[in-house]
Amino acid sequence: MRAINLITPLLLIFCVSVAQSQDSQNWTLEECVNYAYSNNLDIRLAELDKQTEEAYLVQSKFSRVPTLNFDLYQGYSWGRSIDPTTNLFTTTRFSSNGFQGSSDLVLFNGMQQVNSIKQGEKDVEARMYDLQSTKNDITLNVVAGYLEVIFTKELLSNAQYQLQSTRAQMERTEKLVNAGSLPRTNLLDLQAQLSSDEVNLINAQNNVVLATLRLKQFLQIPATEPFDIITPDFDESKYAMIDEDVEDVYESAVLTMPEIKGADVRVESAEIGEKIAVGGYYPTLSMRGMVSTNYSNQRDVENREVPTGDSVLIPPVPIGFLGNDPSQQVFSYERYAPEFNEIDGYPIGEQWGDNISYGVSFNLRIPIVNGNRVRTNRQIAQIQKERAEVNATQTRNTLRINIETAYNDASAALKTYEAALQQVDALEEAFRAAERRYESKVSNYTEYQVANNNLYVARSDLARAKFDYIFKLKILDFYQGNPITLD
Repeated sequence: MRAINLITPLLLIFCVSVAQSQDSQNWTLEECVNYAYSNNLDIRLAELDKQTEEAYLVQSKFSRVPTLNFDLYQGYSWGRSIDPTTNLFTTTRFSSNGFQGSSDLVLFNGMQQVNSIKQGEKDVEARMYDLQSTKNDITLNVVAGYLEVIFTKELLSNAQYQLQSTRAQMERTEKLVNAGSLPRTNLLDLQAQLSSDEVNLINAQNNVVLATLRLKQFLQIPATEPFDIITPDFDESKYAMIDEDVEDVYESAVLTMPEIKGADVRVESAEIGEKIAVGGYYPTLSMRGMVSTNYSNQRDVENREVPTGDSVLIPPVPIGFLGNDPSQQVFSYERYAPEFNEIDGYPIGEQWGDNISYGVSFNLRIPIVNGNRVRTNRQIAQIQKERAEVNATQTRNTLRINIETAYNDASAALKTYEAALQQVDALEEAFRAAERRYESKVSNYTEYQVANNNLYVARSDLARAKFDYIFKLKILDFYQGNPITLD
């Protein structure tokens, strides 16, 4: 009855687990990685950083395009002021308006605009490598979580096998006890062992749930959503230690790792930044074009004389006397004069059309003394360049350390895995011998239990060593630029 009471909740848990696994979606490693790429916030932030640099690059390119601005004004004047349409002083209150359009173009400024575009392109490229590096980090984390789930499932299988083995042995012992061949204490010992194995099984199931939950949390999948992974078939022939030595792996990583490329591109960007700072020593030549017009209500009056475009003949008229002799009258020459029409008002449209003016100017600005700003900018640019070079060297050193550590870890993990294999083989043989001796009444239960527990622990250690080696081997594949797969 005690065994039945312990087995009943275990069967319920197992049934619920089976039902959940039937309803859950089984994910491959590739699907998990792609899902992380689409939903991970670190990747999203890296993408936003890249988009920011792209926006700055577009702005740098448009700095070479002429500017175009349009100003419209409306003003009121009292007292003595200048009428903008006549440039004459007036003391009458009047209103005026107009517009002015201007366009500026930098013709030369020490190649600062060109170098700014080049630096912007390098910054975008560096952000692209940052994005790739972030994706690589996410991939490794997903692989680690994925293998952890597989590892806990392996331990669960081991616990299930251990429980089944103990149950089978208990059934055989129960028959021998009932037949009077073995003392009842042997059956009680096995029942206690069965209870311990059931606890181990429940703990293993909980570990699978926790490992799956951690993977779901990393993928940002709600805990309530069904989720499970597909355990691939591990072909041991594909998991041999790599033939390359540490230096070969490092040389391959230098050519493929995005963090190295990003650090080198930032050095190039800093070099261009120094050229931009040096460009501040050169004169700046710019050109400006302008168009403007205006209107004044002082000219928008009645009886305004407007030339018709025709001329009228003005006959000679007396203009004086020769020698003050009234008989010697002097006349003006006959001439043509413009003909005018009187028109009421001078509307805004006509004034704007009549007063429009255009202009082009060139400006040469020669820097002489600017508060040491140009010199300081160059010094800062040189410091930024040196900092980028130090960061690039540091990135390479970090990569070398990581590869050396990963290589040594993989080599040690392989040795541990091989030793665990030998240990399991030996303990399996020892357990079979202990089991035969126990059934033959040659040895007691304690020897049988010790052999059984040793085998259980050895199989758990083998699973741990196996997946530890696989993960560390995949890290070396990653540094060689190979895609991470478990097939």
